[in-house]
Amino acid sequence: WVLQHVEVLIPSPKKDEVLIKLEAASINPIDWKIQEGVARPFLPRKFPHIPGTDVAGEIVQVGSGVQSFKVGDKVVAVLGNGGALAEYAVAKEGSTVPRPPEVSAPEAAALPIAGLAAHQSLTQLAGLKLDGTGPQVNVLVTAASGGVGQYAVQLAKLANAHVTATCGARNMDLVRSLGADEVLDYKTPDGVALRSPSGRKYDVIIHCAHNIPWSTFEANLTSKGKVVNTTPGICTVMSAAAKTIKCSKKQLIPLFTSPKKENLDFLVNLVKARKLKPIIDSKHPLSKAEVAWAKSIDGHATGKILVEP
Repeated sequence: WVLQHVEVLIPSPKKDEVLIKLEAASINPIDWKIQEGVARPFLPRKFPHIPGTDVAGEIVQVGSGVQSFKVGDKVVAVLGNGGALAEYAVAKEGSTVPRPPEVSAPEAAALPIAGLAAHQSLTQLAGLKLDGTGPQVNVLVTAASGGVGQYAVQLAKLANAHVTATCGARNMDLVRSLGADEVLDYKTPDGVALRSPSGRKYDVIIHCAHNIPWSTFEANLTSKGKVVNTTPGICTVMSAAAKTIKCSKKQLIPLFTSPKKENLDFLVNLVKARKLKPIIDSKHPLSKAEVAWAKSIDGHATGKILVEP
C-alpha cells in the first residue's frame, strides 16, 4: 500500500454528521501502522482509504439531526474511519467539539489522539486528579518530546506531580520548559536505566517509547507503581496479563485510547487558557503529505506533525 494523491467527490454528511472544510490535520503513528496492516481485518473498512483522524476546520454542511453546530462554526474533531488527509472530511457530531478563536487550527489539530492518550493514561488508568487536589506522586514520562509525551508532562504538572522525563539531548530544554522537574538524555547510562537524578521511585510511568524491558521499569517503581504503555503491541498485552497472574502489586497497563468528547473539550479549553501548549514539529502542505508521513514513520519528531490543505 502506498500513499497516492487522488481526486474524489466531496463526502456528504449523513444523520448526526457534519462536513468540515479542513484547515489542519495531524498524523499519528496509528495512521501508518494501519497502512502496515496492524488493524486488519477491521481497518481500513474499504478502499481507497484516506488516512488520519485528527482534524480542525470549519463546518460547511450539517446532516439531519445535528443540534450542536451550524455552518460556519470552527471545530476540532476525531474521525472514526479516517479521512483527515483531505480538503473535506465528515465527522460525527458526537466526536466534534467547538474551537474557540483563541485556539489556532494547527494547535487544535495537534490535540485529539495524542492529547486524549495522555489524558486517559494519567486520569483513568493512573488515577491522577488534574485539578491538583490529589496527593503528590512521582511520574516518569518516556519519550517526553513526542506527540503523547509532551502532553503527559504538562498534564502531570497540572496534577501537582513531580515529573521526571526522558528525551533526546536536543530536546532537554524544551521538555524542561513544559514543566518537567528532572530531564534525562535517554542515551546516557542513567537515561537507559530510567534513574531519577534525585533518587525517586515512580508511582506512575507513562511509557511513550519502545523497547524498554519490564525489569528496568520494575527496578524504578514504588511497591504499587503502574506503567501505562501508550504504544502497546501484542507482547505488551501478553506481558500485562502475566504481571496480573503473578499478583504483583506493580502493574503494566496497555492503553487503548477511547476518544471522549468531553475530554477533548477539556483539552481544547486548557489550550485556550494557555495551561496546555501543543508542540508542533512541522507543517506540510497536503500536496506533500507523503513527506509528513515519512517523518512520522522515522520516529524522531519533536511534538506533532501537521498537514495543511
